[in-house]
Amino acid sequence: MTTASPEALALAALGHDARLSIFRLLVRAGPDGLSVGQIGAHLGLAPSTQAHHLRSLVEAGLVTQDRQGREILNRVNFDAVTGLVTFLTEECCSGLPANTPLPSKASG
Repeated sequence: MTTASPEALALAALGHDARLSIFRLLVRAGPDGLSVGQIGAHLGLAPSTQAHHLRSLVEAGLVTQDRQGREILNRVNFDAVTGLVTFLTEECCSGLPANTPLPSKASG
């Protein structure tokens, strides 16, 4: 069995509505991030559900967590996000004129 690429893991993590909502909220929060309690207050997720989704985002490398006293601060890993966007767009306009039709699937 092959191991999923970091890009595949990141896209899979963002493929769930709750995780996407958490991620977008953290992007808006910027480098200061948000505590688990603040995320819960904004999104109304149950603590166990929120913990599960945050763990997925952390494992995908999209979010970092730092303990500050009794709170866990969550921040977007903007370097990882930049890498993901670069990966998704690096083939954009790579030598094909915009009006070039894509090859059709072989019939069979």
